[in-house]
Amino acid sequence: MGQIVEVLVAGLLLGAVYGLVALGLNLVFGVVRVVNFAQGELVTLAMYATYWLYAHYGINAYLAVLLVVPALFVLGVLLHRLVLAPLQDEPMMQIFATFGLVILIQNLLLGITQGQALSIDWPFARTVIAFAGVNVNVARLVVFAALTAITVGLHLFLRDTMPGRAIRAVIQDRRAARAMGINVDRVLLLTVGAGAGLAGIAGALLAPIFTLSPAIGGNFILAAFAVVVLGGLGSLWGAYIGGLLVGVVEACAGFYIDPALRQAIWFAIFIAVLILRPAGLLGQVGAEEVGFRGQQ
Repeated sequence: MGQIVEVLVAGLLLGAVYGLVALGLNLVFGVVRVVNFAQGELVTLAMYATYWLYAHYGINAYLAVLLVVPALFVLGVLLHRLVLAPLQDEPMMQIFATFGLVILIQNLLLGITQGQALSIDWPFARTVIAFAGVNVNVARLVVFAALTAITVGLHLFLRDTMPGRAIRAVIQDRRAARAMGINVDRVLLLTVGAGAGLAGIAGALLAPIFTLSPAIGGNFILAAFAVVVLGGLGSLWGAYIGGLLVGVVEACAGFYIDPALRQAIWFAIFIAVLILRPAGLLGQVGAEEVGFRGQQ
């Protein structure tokens, strides 16, 4: 019994990693209706920025969030201004442009680091606590707590605040939102910035846990896409639950079946869910048309 609990806990903490990356991806898709392939690379940039702050200035990852997130927000704003906005009438070109950014960022990082693997030697990230007889890594527990807090915060923001209502109005009907005096372009701009800021949070919190490489973002974004579609396109809580589900399935498959098949198994489940319920577990039919469901 104790072994099962350990595997489940490990899966939940792994799923929190996937869910944290998926939140920004889902937010941008829901509001701007663009599948941002570069979201994983934004996480990678945040991880390298966190490493640089720690290696050169001794700033730990949790303090680095205060610097990395604003920097990524600005980068997201520039991404929208220079790449997405000029192509707003060409949705497919927007997708191709973000894919091009993946190649650009990976090659820039490869040229700067020469492909050298880097890691943050922060003792706190290796701290393990015993909880109900299960050993839990503190750094991963912080990621889980951050995922939960951000999900709840976004839900309340979209439901109870005027800016949140403006975002929901833009999602439902941009033309009507403009008629009501909402600055739609600003909403889209700030949403892409917020999505990049979420990537900054993910990168800063994940940097002490993983070994950094220029291509590490691809590992995150692959799972994040599965999480978004599995949980439901445009569903906030779907991304949360989908991330945890993918993590648990991967942990259980790796432990009880074969570590080499752990990703293949959750992809098989992912395909089965799409066949049986194309909208995803918590998504609504037509979510790909309507966008982000702030009430879910």
